[in-house]
Amino acid sequence: MLASFEKPTNSDAPLQLLLFVDKRPNSRHHIRQIRHYLQEVKTDYPFELQIVDVGEHPYLAEHFKLIATPALIKIHPEPRQILAGSNLVGQLENCWSRWQRCVADYMVHLKSKAESVESVTSETCISSVTYSAEMMRLSDEIFCLKQEKEELLDQLQFKDRLIAMLAHDLRNPLTAASIALETLETNYAPQNGRNFSLTPALTAQLIKHARTQTRFINRMITELLQAANGSNAQLRIHPKPLNLVNLCEDAIEQFQDRLSQKSQVLKTDIPSDLPNVYADQERVRQVIVNLLDNAIKYTLEGGIIQVSVLHRTTQKVQVSICDNGLGIPKENQQHIFEDHFRLKRDETQDGYGIGLSLCQRIIRAHHGQIWVDSVPDQGSCFHFTLPVYRK
Repeated sequence: MLASFEKPTNSDAPLQLLLFVDKRPNSRHHIRQIRHYLQEVKTDYPFELQIVDVGEHPYLAEHFKLIATPALIKIHPEPRQILAGSNLVGQLENCWSRWQRCVADYMVHLKSKAESVESVTSETCISSVTYSAEMMRLSDEIFCLKQEKEELLDQLQFKDRLIAMLAHDLRNPLTAASIALETLETNYAPQNGRNFSLTPALTAQLIKHARTQTRFINRMITELLQAANGSNAQLRIHPKPLNLVNLCEDAIEQFQDRLSQKSQVLKTDIPSDLPNVYADQERVRQVIVNLLDNAIKYTLEGGIIQVSVLHRTTQKVQVSICDNGLGIPKENQQHIFEDHFRLKRDETQDGYGIGLSLCQRIIRAHHGQIWVDSVPDQGSCFHFTLPVYRK
C-alpha cells in the first residue's frame, strides 16, 4: 500500500520535497524512480522526500493547486517549483543543479542570519503546509455545515408555513362539503314516504359540490405531502394506457362553478381520435387541474381559457392550457417551476409555491417536458408532453 503521508526522516533538511501520487498501479513505479534517482545523485546537502496520496489528502493537492499526478514539488527553499507528468525523472535531472544552487544560497543566507525567522523554516515547512491544508479542510467543512443548517432552518420554516396555510385553506372546502352533506342528510325523510324532500336537480348539485370539494382537499394534501418530501424525493408513478379526452373533460367539469362565478369562457380543442398516452391517471389529473386552477385564478372576469391537445409526433402528445390573464414577467419565467418560488404579486395570496414545481416533477417522471410561453398582461400558455402508448 502507498503511504498516505510518510513521516519526515530528516526534519531539518534544507531541501524538502513532496511527491504527490494516486492509487493507480504505476504510482509505485514513479515512487521507486524518484527515490532511486535521489539516492544515486551526488548532493552536498541533505534532503527530505515525503509521499502524499492525493486521494487521502485532497486539501494538500488543493493547497498546491495541482491539476495532475504524479507531481513533485520543491517546497523549501523558496521559490516553490512544481514538476508534473509521467517523465518526472527527466524533469528532475534538468532542475537538480538549480535546486542545489538554491539550497547553497539558502545555507549562506542562513549562516549570515542565524537568529532570523528563516532559521527555523526548514524545520517547520512541511508541518506548516499540512496545518494550512487541514485549516482549509476544516473551513470548508464549517462552510458546508452552515449551509446545511440554513437549508434545515428553511425547511422547518417552510413546513411551519405549510401547517398554518393548511389549517386556513382546508377550512373553506371542508365547510362547503359539510354544508352540502348536512343539507342532504337533513332533507332525507323516509317517514314521509319519500327519500328526499329536495328536487333531483338540487340533490345532484349538492352531491357534485361535495365531491368537488373533497377532490380539492385531496389534491391539496397530496401537494403538501410532495412538498414535505422535498424536491429530491423519488416520485412514483404507475403508468397505464390513458384516454386523455376523458381525463380532460372530467377535469374541466370540476371547474364549471368557478368559471361561472367569474363569467369566464372555456374553449376546448381536443380531437376525439387522440391516441392513448402511457401515463399515471391521477398524476396527470393533478397537472391538468393545477394548470386550470392557475388559469382561472389569474384570468380576470369575462376572460377566455383554452384547453387543447395535439398529437404532435408519433411518440408525443402535447397538452396546452392557455389564458388571456395577467401573464408572467419575462425575468420570472425561468424560475416559476422551482420549489417554493412565488411571484411578488402572489406573496399576499393563499398558496404554497409548490404547484408548478410538482407539475414539473410529474411530467419529468413521465419522460415528458413542461414549459410556458407568456406575455405580461396578455396571458400565458402552459404546455406539457406525454408519451404515446405503444402496444
